[in-house]
Amino acid sequence: MNTFKNPNLNGPRFRTKRISVLTADCLKRFKKKYPEYSDLTLKDFKNVVMTFNENITKGIIENRNGVELPEGLGYIFMGTCPPSKKTNINYKQSVDTGVKSNFRNWDSDNKLLKIFYTNRNSKYPFANKQVWSFKAVKQFRKLASDSFKENWAKYIEVAPTEKISAKFDTYRKKERYRNYKQVIPDDYNEFKL
Repeated sequence: MNTFKNPNLNGPRFRTKRISVLTADCLKRFKKKYPEYSDLTLKDFKNVVMTFNENITKGIIENRNGVELPEGLGYIFMGTCPPSKKTNINYKQSVDTGVKSNFRNWDSDNKLLKIFYTNRNSKYPFANKQVWSFKAVKQFRKLASDSFKENWAKYIEVAPTEKISAKFDTYRKKERYRNYKQVIPDDYNEFKL
């Protein structure tokens, strides 16, 4: 049995600075680019962006295949993964009992939720797409976690060694084959050369 050493709650911390994109400067640049929205206030601008983000969040959670971001920015979806090999310590329970204990994910049959973002096979390649990344906000992660606990088998199972871009490539090929219609002219006769 492993004993658990309580963490130092008063120890030094490092916190990264939070950068907000929804600023007055951003609104000014938006109004300059789109003068028809010159009467838009900062509050309304933030409200529009937050509503759009909420709709994307709902789409990712409700749709098994996730969503395609506008302007060809990529795809986001939730996937089911096997448990990690390293231990995932439950700190609250470990502090209470004094013995190291791990999370077991009993709600999801010991499976893990991962939120994937890929822009590898987007329709329209854009400059510097390799530097784009996605980090979900806490509200989205909480909603996704609750949905995953209720219906974890709904989401796509992803192996640890599998490339996400390959999954989208096979899906796109299936869609192309399904939508393919062979055009045969009316006067075509296969026996007449």
